[in-house]
This record gives sequence, structure tokens and C-alpha cells, in this order.
Amino acid sequence: METSNKKISYLVLFIVLVIIGAALLAMEGVDFISLFVDYGTIATGSDLVAEETQFGKNLDVWFMLMLVAFLMIFIKKYEWGVALAVLLSAAASFVVYLGIMDFYFEAPWNQVLLIKAVVCAITLVIAIGVFLGTVKMWQYLLVGVGFAIFYAFLEWLIVGVPAVGIDPGFMIGESAAVDSGGSILVHMCAAYFGIGCALGIREKRAFDEPMYTTTHSVTFVWLASMLLWMLWPSFVCSQLPLEQVTWGTITCYMAGIGSVITAYLVCMYCQGKVNPLTYTYAMLCGPVAIGAPLLLVGPWGALLIGIIAGGVSALCFIYLQPVFCKKLGILDVMGVHNLHGVGGWMGAIFATIIILAGGGTGGTDAAIATIAMAVITCVLAIVAGAIMGVIMKFTRGEIDGFATDDVDFIKNEEPVEEAAPAAQ
Repeated sequence: METSNKKISYLVLFIVLVIIGAALLAMEGVDFISLFVDYGTIATGSDLVAEETQFGKNLDVWFMLMLVAFLMIFIKKYEWGVALAVLLSAAASFVVYLGIMDFYFEAPWNQVLLIKAVVCAITLVIAIGVFLGTVKMWQYLLVGVGFAIFYAFLEWLIVGVPAVGIDPGFMIGESAAVDSGGSILVHMCAAYFGIGCALGIREKRAFDEPMYTTTHSVTFVWLASMLLWMLWPSFVCSQLPLEQVTWGTITCYMAGIGSVITAYLVCMYCQGKVNPLTYTYAMLCGPVAIGAPLLLVGPWGALLIGIIAGGVSALCFIYLQPVFCKKLGILDVMGVHNLHGVGGWMGAIFATIIILAGGGTGGTDAAIATIAMAVITCVLAIVAGAIMGVIMKFTRGEIDGFATDDVDFIKNEEPVEEAAPAAQ
């Protein structure tokens, strides 16, 4: 009876929220008839060339989002749950972000808007890797709504809304932060929002939960990591003009090559063998770190950045992870901070150093803006995540198990036959 009452309460809450949302739209003068039958502002004429070019990138980023799910499917008792959590959080954040851009900013519907929305979704999908398996499944929808609101604000603050002529809200002099490929806006935001959520949830019992792997489950991680590595230029170049795409592709791949090499060398030097989870994550740190300095370096500079990033990330997985989690009192389930948090900081720092050395426009102002926005992103993401984490903890109630598919899914597995008792 108590469970039924809870389900009814959640349904009533959902209906109330829908009514409130509809009322807010009505207050903004939204015509509900045109809302469902009008396509809004669609690109035409010469803009169609850009639309066709970015269509493929849009699909690539969606593909990468789904691959992130496979990157996190290594706990043998928690595979379906990871996939469903990714789908729910991505769906909620994608829709809410589009709603904000359409109704509040009145941005035109085009490939750029769709790419920006899926980038918002993939940022959240990365973030949930910190606290994955410690909340109830429906709460991934809840966190998707909250994150999309925060992300839209952060994006407006850092890069503005160019589609409707809104400049960045934070600038030093005439210069804005440099972050062409999302080291700050995507990776740092994801890592520290996720950490904030984990701090708010404060689920220390997750430390004691067995999280065994299988060859099969880790093979999924290998496949996802290699495909993500291959597709990464589509992500970092997704919103660049055509004349900068080749440059961005070259530096992205060179940074990725660097991290592939040094992540392996560090694993072998420190542990004698390769831990596949450490390696498959750390090898992606080069593409993460190159996001901010993407267009500021040449091929060999990008290779150097990747070499440093891959080695540092592997060291963080091996040595920092236990200390970091113990000091904070939370379990970073997927080691998100070691890849995205650390990689994001390296990207911001590399970009700042290169600008100060004369490698970019804007000079000192651009360098200060870049490092300042990294700090602001980190702080705001932790605060917003902590608020979201407290909300999830308050609404979660009792939880039946951590990182397990048994709670949410109907299974029809063949029963395991018990061994016959030994003869006396």
C-alpha cells in the first residue's frame, strides 16, 4: 500500500509540474496551437550548405553519446541500468535545453541548435558517471531537467547565444574565454557537476558494494573507447566554421595519439600490466585536453599535449582515485574526475599558457578570461550539482540496492543448476 501511495504521489507531482509549465508558457504569450503545428524558424537558402555539412556531425555526437553508455558498462550486474540511465538523462536534458533555447532565447531551429542540445545531453551523461547506480532510475529524468537549466545558464555566461546575437556574459576587456572544443564547458562542467551531485547524495554505502567485471563487460568498454577516440574530431569541430575543421581534426587526432602512447607506458611502468579500465579511459584524455587549445597549436604541439594528458590521467586513475574518493567521502564510480575533470583543467591551463606565449589573439585578457572561466565553471558546477544531489537524496527514499539491474528490470534468465552433492 505504501509503494502504491508513493507512485500516486509521483504521478500527481508530475501532473502539477506539467500544469505549471503550461501556465508559464501561457504567460509568455505562447500560442499552444502553433506550438504543435508550426515549425518555427528554419534555415533556408545559402544556410542550407552549412546545414548539410553539420548534419553528419550531429549524428556523430549522438553516436558518441550512446557510446558513453558502453564506456560505463563494465559492472557485470549493472549493464542494462547504465544504458537506461543514459537514455533517460539524455532525453530529459535534450528536451529541456531545446525548450529554453526556443521559448526563452527564441533561437532558430537548425543543425547548430540540435548539436548544442545533444552536447548538453552528452555533458550530463558524462556527469552521471560519478554517482551512477546510487539513485533511483526515475531520478535520471529529474537530474536531466535540473542540469539542462544550469547548463543553458553556464553556456550563456561563457559563450553567449550567437544565434540571437547575445555575446558572452563574462569577458575580460574585449576578450572571452577560449574553449573551441569544450574542455571547460563540457568536460569540467560534467566532472564537477557530477561530483557536486555525489556530495549532495553522500552515499557512502557505495564504497562497500562489490563491482566485479567480466571479460565480456570490459570488451564493451574497449569498443566504446576506440570508437569514441575515432569520432572525437566530429565533437570538437561540430560548431566550427568549415575553414577551421581540418585544423581541429589534425590537432585532435595528434593529441589522441599522444595519450594512446603514454597511457600505456604509465600503466606498464606503474603496475607491470595494463589495467584495461584505466587504459581505455586515460587514452581519451588527449582529446579531452585539446578542446580548449584546439585552434591555438600545431600538430606537434597537440601531440605534446596528448602525451602529457594521457600520462597524467593514467597516474590519476592509479594513485589519485583512492585518495580523492576517501577525502571527499564519495565514490566516483566511473572515475570521471580522472579523465574529464583533470583533462578539462589541463586544457584550460594549456590554452592559457599558449595565449600568454603569443599563440592566440586577445593576449593577457583572453588568458585571464580562460582560466577565470575554468574556475567559475568548477565552482558553479559543484554548487549546482550539490543542490541537485540534495534534491535527489530528499526524493529518493529507501533504495533497494546499488549498481544492480535486479531493482528495475524483468529478467528471464535460465536458472543455474546446483551441483549434485558429493557422495559420502
